[in-house]
Amino acid sequence: MRPGLTERSERKSEAECDPTPSRMYYIYVLQHRHTGELYYGYTNDVQRRLADHQQIAAWDLVYYEAYRSELDARHREQRLKHYAQALTALKLRLQESLQ
Repeated sequence: MRPGLTERSERKSEAECDPTPSRMYYIYVLQHRHTGELYYGYTNDVQRRLADHQQIAAWDLVYYEAYRSELDARHREQRLKHYAQALTALKLRLQESLQ
């Protein structure tokens, strides 16, 4: 065997070499079925969070964004909750679909 080469069994699997994580993180927007109220949140499992919210009240998932980085998703959620300009821009984007 030439120097610098490894046996096939010694090579890392594709998953071990992949620099991107397999888990995704999401910010999501729910709309209350009766009041039209919007709720913004962050999770790594949108279906589970929707089920959690629906146990309390009637919510529909109206929007979500996916991120590979948990930190990016958390920052986006914070921008939506604390900066009116970010929230306004998202509401304008969703305006037609929320009517």
